[in-house]
Amino acid sequence: MACEFFALKMICPPPGFRGLLLPIFHIHIPTWNSTPSLVRLKSWSSAALSVIESNPRNDLADEARSSVSQPREGLNRVPGRLRTGTGRSSEGNENRIGKRTVKLCSHERLKRFSVMLRTCALKGSLNDGKAIHGQVIKYGIDPDAHLWVSLVNVYAKCGDRFIARQVLDEMPERDVVSWTALIQGFVAEGYGIDGVVLFLEMKKDGIRPNEFTLATGLKACSLCLDLDFGKLLHSEAIKVGYFSDLFVGSLIVDLYAKCGEMELADSVFFCMPEQNAISWNALLSGYAEKGDSQEVLKLFCKMRQIEIKLSKFILSALLKGCANAGNLRQGQVLHSLAIKIGCEFDEFLSCSLLDMYSKSGLATDALNVFMKIKNPDVVAWSAMITCLCQQKQWQEAAHLFHLMRCIGIQANHFTFSSILSAATDMEDIRYGESIHACVWKSALQYDLTVSNALITMYAKNGCVQDGIRVFEAIKDPDLVSWNALLSGFHNYENCFLGPSIFRQMLVEGFKPNMYTFISILRSCSSFLDPGLGKQIHAHTIKNSLDGIDFIGTALVGMYAKTGCLEDASLTFSRMTKRDLVTWTAIITGYAQTGQAEKAVSFFSQMLKEGVRPNEFTLASCLNACAHIATLENGRQLHSMAIKGGHMEDLFVISALVDTYAKCGPIEDAEAIFEGLVSRDTVSWNTMICGYSQHGQGERALEAFRKMLDEGTVPDDVTFIGVFSACSHLGLVEEGIVHFNSMIKVFEINPTITHYACMIDILGRAGRFDEVESLIENMKIAPRAMIWEAVLGACKMHGNVEYAKRAAEKLFELKPEMDSTYILLSNIFAAKGLWDDVRHVRKFMSSQGVKKEPGSSWVVVDGQVHVFSSQDCSHPKIREIHLKLEELGQRMESVGYIPKTENMLHKITDREKVEHLQHHSERLALAFALIYSKPVKTIQIYKNLRICGDCHDVMKLVSGITNREIVVRDSKLFHHFKAGTCSCKDFW
Repeated sequence: MACEFFALKMICPPPGFRGLLLPIFHIHIPTWNSTPSLVRLKSWSSAALSVIESNPRNDLADEARSSVSQPREGLNRVPGRLRTGTGRSSEGNENRIGKRTVKLCSHERLKRFSVMLRTCALKGSLNDGKAIHGQVIKYGIDPDAHLWVSLVNVYAKCGDRFIARQVLDEMPERDVVSWTALIQGFVAEGYGIDGVVLFLEMKKDGIRPNEFTLATGLKACSLCLDLDFGKLLHSEAIKVGYFSDLFVGSLIVDLYAKCGEMELADSVFFCMPEQNAISWNALLSGYAEKGDSQEVLKLFCKMRQIEIKLSKFILSALLKGCANAGNLRQGQVLHSLAIKIGCEFDEFLSCSLLDMYSKSGLATDALNVFMKIKNPDVVAWSAMITCLCQQKQWQEAAHLFHLMRCIGIQANHFTFSSILSAATDMEDIRYGESIHACVWKSALQYDLTVSNALITMYAKNGCVQDGIRVFEAIKDPDLVSWNALLSGFHNYENCFLGPSIFRQMLVEGFKPNMYTFISILRSCSSFLDPGLGKQIHAHTIKNSLDGIDFIGTALVGMYAKTGCLEDASLTFSRMTKRDLVTWTAIITGYAQTGQAEKAVSFFSQMLKEGVRPNEFTLASCLNACAHIATLENGRQLHSMAIKGGHMEDLFVISALVDTYAKCGPIEDAEAIFEGLVSRDTVSWNTMICGYSQHGQGERALEAFRKMLDEGTVPDDVTFIGVFSACSHLGLVEEGIVHFNSMIKVFEINPTITHYACMIDILGRAGRFDEVESLIENMKIAPRAMIWEAVLGACKMHGNVEYAKRAAEKLFELKPEMDSTYILLSNIFAAKGLWDDVRHVRKFMSSQGVKKEPGSSWVVVDGQVHVFSSQDCSHPKIREIHLKLEELGQRMESVGYIPKTENMLHKITDREKVEHLQHHSERLALAFALIYSKPVKTIQIYKNLRICGDCHDVMKLVSGITNREIVVRDSKLFHHFKAGTCSCKDFW
């Protein structure tokens, strides 16, 4: 009976192993009475057994099989009770049981299994380990403590940490060695947080750590940057006397260095009883990561003094310091040292050299290093691809990735992350999708790093739905995943979804970082929501991130784009470091909101601080110059664009054309435009509208015809320029043809501006019936712009009744607009209806509306001189009045008669003449004639429309002084030369 029990014990797995045999699939395990019993195997047990069946001739499995199949002395027979109980011979019994008969295992056999499992662990051979484990299960061997530990160790070190944990859980007695083996397995795979959790479990289990456990725990803390727990382990190492252990001490230095606590790392390092290459490398790596190249160099010199042997690891740390600090020269010296000690071609060191040259912007040198590696592995290939991506050589990176696949190197998650970054920056969605297919083939579609890169690629290329699908497939998205998703909601089409994603991220417990705030602020900028933007700003303050310059730039951009210029300026002033992007954001903000003077002022301040403009800054500032017509500033910006090599940029060129067109010298605008290699709709629009503004309607229409001949499709802005040209030329029928063509041929729906232009064309021609018909048939409700055009036409033709109706509409829509009251008053005055004039002026006063005073300004020797009508405040006013008297006499000699009818006031004719003589544009003209160079064109700017008498004066003066005069009023440029005007007296 005892023998039978003993045999049964050997053929069936012991209780500890039996507990592991849980559901996956069923196998039959024969017992001594041949009654089959269904036992369900646990996943790791079935995996171990399946390896035996799929690979029956495995060498280590064969060795394991031989360990149980060689009978010991005295165990080469079947027990007698079995032989007699069945009436069959022992031979028959053995045939019935067959090869599944198990012999008793000795201590030596258990030891032999342990040795074989350790060999598998060293070789990283998971399948061999599973095969041996399968033999242990198959032959019912009862493991001792060493075999249990060996099983934990083989699974942990071969990367199957989950089965390793299951084995540990089933151990009858868990000791410090088994726990250490398991923690090492998790740490080796990069799971630092899990390593820390396991260490805490071990402590709860009552197991005291030894020096190896402490070292592994410290590694785990370094991986997950858990400084607080690392400090606890440091104190425990001191408490139990392991601090003097060189390995433990080096890992404490490494922990503090990786957590950025360099003072603590330094203190621990120099308190160690002795230092070796590992501890030196840990300290060097910390300073290198920090980018403190000077400290790295000092430590390196100290290390050389005590004759620590240079290794590839130390050189790698030094190269990292040079890379992070941008110290190319020192990096090249280290490269020569690597050649000297004969490790130049080492793959590990070569990757550090690649990184150093890449961060120094020397992709060619990096490629030379790569080409010298004999058999580059996936790490080297990935490093080179990353290098090319960092240098914006995306096509070359894609080519290298193709070569890598052609020679059979399997890409890993780092490779895919880099090449997906290239696809993102190339804005090549088809290439990105092909990389996504490669990811699936490589079974890395669920890798978090790769998934995050895919989300970014899809989001930034406008395929937001594809990005969302990748995001939803991630089991446990991290903060990077959320940030990648948010990056797809910056543009105007889907920016409204950004806040929803941000809120959901907060609900799920994620703490936003710098990148999160930058993304959500960009969303706020796109859908123009300053309220939410201010809430996000408050969030950054609560999270102590408002001092980060990148967030400051995003805040400035958000406030500027949403029109909160005071908040933008305040945020800008609080920033400690303002880069080009920040300056461009504030300059663009002021330029786009009509505060051009401030935009130019900020640009000047930027130059004083040594920041050089890029094409976006130049384009924004040029637009500001165009708005306030500062020609000299525009010319300076033009020279900067030439010096900076930005004359190929279409935005800069279009802005230059616009600046010259709006500042006066239309010839310069034309010269730049003609020099363009390719002209888009924007550049054509700028030129067409420029010609129209300068009263050169024929050239505007000619440019429009050339635009169509070149195949450029016009847009709504193009037709505004065309209608304006038709209006100035009085081409009513052609204007109507173009209007119909815009709707029917180019399928552009008319805007309120288009209708206003057409009313101006018809109104100037006195075709008021057609004006009324057009207004009645408009598909959009008439706005102030429409009735302004009607009122202007009524003044030109003296249509009092229609003027009253138009004015009534304007009083309803824009009661604060002074031009309505003035135009109506002038219409009445021209007809001698002085009671109506007084009534309008009284009504204007009761509404609290004041007439904008006429003012003109002129630039002489870089200084702006501003004049108002009847102004006597200018320091040179006496000389100006004398010059005007002189000009008056010379004009009278050639037949000048003042047009006093333009003075719509009930005063004497003499008073009217004196009043006309001191209009602001004449004061500016007289000053310019006195103090500007005789060969220079006089450029005068006026805030209101020039009056008819001043227009005649400018023509006469240009003839008698032989000076070219350009007056830009609120509607048009007037080029006066040799007694004529470019507008042909039609404005």
